[in-house]
Amino acid sequence: ARADYGPYTPGFDIVPYGDLAVLEATGTVLQNKYSEGYPGRRYYEGQQNIDPVETLAIERAKALFGTEHANVQPYSGSPANLAVYLAFAEPGDTVLGMSLPMGGHLTHGWGVSATGRWFRGVGYGVRPDTGLIDLDEVRDLARKERPRIIFCGGTAVPRTIDFAAFAEIAREVDAVLVADIAHIAGLVAGGAHPSPVPHADVISTTTHKTLRGPRGAMLLSRATHAKPLDRAVFPGLQGGPHNHTTAAIAVALHEAARPAFRDYAHAVVANARALAEALLARGFDLVSGGTDNHLVLIDLTARGVPGKVAAKALDRAGIVVNHNTVPFDPRKPFDPSGIRIGTPSLTSRGLGTEHMPAVADWLDRGVAAARTGDEDALAAIRAEVAELMAAHPAPGLPLD
Repeated sequence: ARADYGPYTPGFDIVPYGDLAVLEATGTVLQNKYSEGYPGRRYYEGQQNIDPVETLAIERAKALFGTEHANVQPYSGSPANLAVYLAFAEPGDTVLGMSLPMGGHLTHGWGVSATGRWFRGVGYGVRPDTGLIDLDEVRDLARKERPRIIFCGGTAVPRTIDFAAFAEIAREVDAVLVADIAHIAGLVAGGAHPSPVPHADVISTTTHKTLRGPRGAMLLSRATHAKPLDRAVFPGLQGGPHNHTTAAIAVALHEAARPAFRDYAHAVVANARALAEALLARGFDLVSGGTDNHLVLIDLTARGVPGKVAAKALDRAGIVVNHNTVPFDPRKPFDPSGIRIGTPSLTSRGLGTEHMPAVADWLDRGVAAARTGDEDALAAIRAEVAELMAAHPAPGLPLD
């Protein structure tokens, strides 16, 4: 868990060689060891090598994000959020979170989730005129509904989250504020997005996505919330932790503390803004008019092609996006009006702002081809994509 690798490809030193180090840690024999409990308080013997690994991950998480407490055992983001409910709420309590169609997450109280079935979920949205979170609505709903928990953050929020404003609202109604930063954790760690630590009671995050770690999760908090959170994770929800994932989290946190990672995080944002500007120049309708972080949400209504049709066509063209609802979407979630795109993967492969106009052009041509069913155009785009990406191999793949 102390691996220290150099740059991934010659001539490109923004991104550390963290992806392969994470894969190596994930593939170790640590996955063979069962370790219910916490360091120094296990239910099995033979933890002489496991306890130091988990302790190292905990200390690195606390140092990187500046928190008093960290739990690195949650299996993934959804179980981590479930632990928050178990720690601070009772079945039937009210939780206030961003509505799923507006950019929120299933576990923020949405009806089809266990969190919406076992708890009373109330959703807030964005302003129709700006596409930004409607903090007036958040405050009004909080005063009216008196939620036990307030979630801020989501899965399709292209703008900076005002953690301080959410904290003020939470204090007013005596609610626990949870900042779900699963999508922006790497940007927070790299100083490319404001941190929720001074404002939120609990921070929930996955360790993959922009943090470039393994598929796991963490719960960060003030020391006063440590015991209920730890008890909620184990024994409340889980048995033994995935020790190989814990080791990989420790590696990822080490990489994220390096100066090169800050360069990566800021490059992700610069690329996203450059891509958004190039898309706007081509007449695309972007939710909120652009982006402050790593993602861009595109409303394809004016283009006359559904998001799912566009996403599948772009996949055939060698460009992977996902179909996504947009605020006030008249279409169903499985067949929505938009697509969600982002720049972390492009940035990890070494693309810079100078490449974003070409990416926007591919998207423009790909969406047009999706509307007309022009497979020849999609094939031509795929060839151009392959030519550029051949010079920028994916991190973690063996080099020739």
